[in-house]
Amino acid sequence: MLKRVILITGTPCVGKTTAANLLTSRLGALYVNLTDLAISENLILGRDKQRNTVIVDEGRMNRRIRRIIKESEKNNIVIDGHYAASVVPKELVSYVLVLRRDPVELKKMMEKCGYSERKLTENLASEILDVCLVEALSVRGPARICELDITGKSPEMVLKEILAVLHDNSKCCVGIVDWLGKLENEGLLDEFLKI
Repeated sequence: MLKRVILITGTPCVGKTTAANLLTSRLGALYVNLTDLAISENLILGRDKQRNTVIVDEGRMNRRIRRIIKESEKNNIVIDGHYAASVVPKELVSYVLVLRRDPVELKKMMEKCGYSERKLTENLASEILDVCLVEALSVRGPARICELDITGKSPEMVLKEILAVLHDNSKCCVGIVDWLGKLENEGLLDEFLKI
């Protein structure tokens, strides 16, 4: 059975889990949240107390994900996590969907979620500097990667775009946003990019 493995990645708070859950429901897919899996199966090396997060054992995670995909009875598998491109075996991946959100909108969402100033600053910098996209490209190459700007879109609109990509690979492309240039043109770069 040929399985379609769809990675949904992007900066924290960009909307990955919402999109992944909607897609999972629509496709009748198996859903894997990497952070939940790491914690529930103790695939961690330790905790980063400054960032209040776990440090994932990427080797063990890679082996566990390989087994989950192989043993799944579902044809579609949706994997959700900002580091998905690094831990899912490359040869098993059908698509890497990198969700992008305008930093102005993203900042409001992170503030609403109660992110600390440090975590907010680091994650905004990651979005502005294309960290998840660059990581996906360095691990996978451009062939299977699709960048989607979901700024201002409802979850249903995002799902519609994802389904369009899955049905017509030609809609898949990278390099669609330039947050650095946008913020610079708007005079907001210093406010948003505090490294």
